[in-house]
Amino acid sequence: MKAKAVKIAFGLGLALILVVHSESLWAQEATATLSGTVTDSSGKSVPNAKVSARNSATGLSTDAQSDSSGHYSIPNLAAGDYEVSASADGIGTATSKVTLTSGGQQSLSLTLSAAAPQAPENLPNAPSPAKSEPSLEDLGFSKSETQANAAQQALLDKRTHMLKIHQRMGLITTVPLLATLITSINAGGKSEGTASRDLHVALGALTGDLYGITAYYAIRAPKIPGTETRGPIRVHKILAWVHGPGMILTPILGAMAFNQKNNGEKVHGLAAAHGPVAIVTAGAFGAALLSVSVKF
Repeated sequence: MKAKAVKIAFGLGLALILVVHSESLWAQEATATLSGTVTDSSGKSVPNAKVSARNSATGLSTDAQSDSSGHYSIPNLAAGDYEVSASADGIGTATSKVTLTSGGQQSLSLTLSAAAPQAPENLPNAPSPAKSEPSLEDLGFSKSETQANAAQQALLDKRTHMLKIHQRMGLITTVPLLATLITSINAGGKSEGTASRDLHVALGALTGDLYGITAYYAIRAPKIPGTETRGPIRVHKILAWVHGPGMILTPILGAMAFNQKNNGEKVHGLAAAHGPVAIVTAGAFGAALLSVSVKF
């Protein structure tokens, strides 16, 4: 009886092993393997490329990576249609379609290529983009020169930015400058009080400080080799040789005149030139602003 039970148990165990083994064999035969090589446009193998096989029916994707020789292999894929894609940073992408059969091995090589830039759509009513910054081509450089020298374009961008600040600061400086000229009428001694002279001196000091900041951005703006100064910019620079020294000399002469008036003296000597120098300086400064701010 025991022998019979042992035989029955042995038979059931053997049958179970055969069933499991047959299911394993059936599963292996029912799947497919996709393999191939990933190369670039010159035919050179691409290592570490990402390869993905997407089942068109289920939408499920299986990923792999190419080895050092560019070879990849994706096993255990269900039979069906697949979209296979490969990509590598700095090289490009590739996409292809393949149909896999049960138990088969399919070979598919992929060649990566850089994606071509998409041209903008030509919209009939779309306005052309406004050009806010000058480029090196505007200054006479050829296209090949501008593409080969990105550092020079960055230099031009920095110069443009600093000169914009220079122009804005110049416009701001005109406010205390005009106020200084107006208060000079009562600072000349018609009134015995010193309040008008003190206000005039304070406004003059403020004007000098703002002028110094304005000049800083013009002087420190990077120079672009090979460019010529012409037109309004040339006039602007010539006038700077007038109002620049004038902005230095005016407060010096003003301090001399201020001390003489506070001592009860009549303004005399070099101090007497304070007024005319200030007027010439203000006129040159205003003309310099107009030369680059107003189009004639």
